[in-house]
Amino acid sequence: MMMEGFFEQVYRLVSQIPAGRVATYGQIASLLGRPKSAKIVGWAMRSAPSDRRLPCHRVIKKTGRLAPEYAFGGSENQRMLLENEGVTFKADGSVDLARHRWEITRDKF
Repeated sequence: MMMEGFFEQVYRLVSQIPAGRVATYGQIASLLGRPKSAKIVGWAMRSAPSDRRLPCHRVIKKTGRLAPEYAFGGSENQRMLLENEGVTFKADGSVDLARHRWEITRDKF
């Protein structure tokens, strides 16, 4: 099924996000050649098999906001995981993307 193949691509890419860095749903989608598929990346993150130990907490919204409350045990847990890796937040509670966005180009993965 095409969606399963895309999910697998998402998982491979997300597994490469280093500690202390974040990527947005849209960034992941664009890197995989599907720039309008940010929501599908979100579905992949929500469906990620726990035994793969993917750093899904490092994928956030384009605004720097964290995942919805139902993901990762809640946004407080996601924030704690990111802060433990050195990710900083602005006064409004969003991730400082200028400092922590993962910079990778399509030709590097």
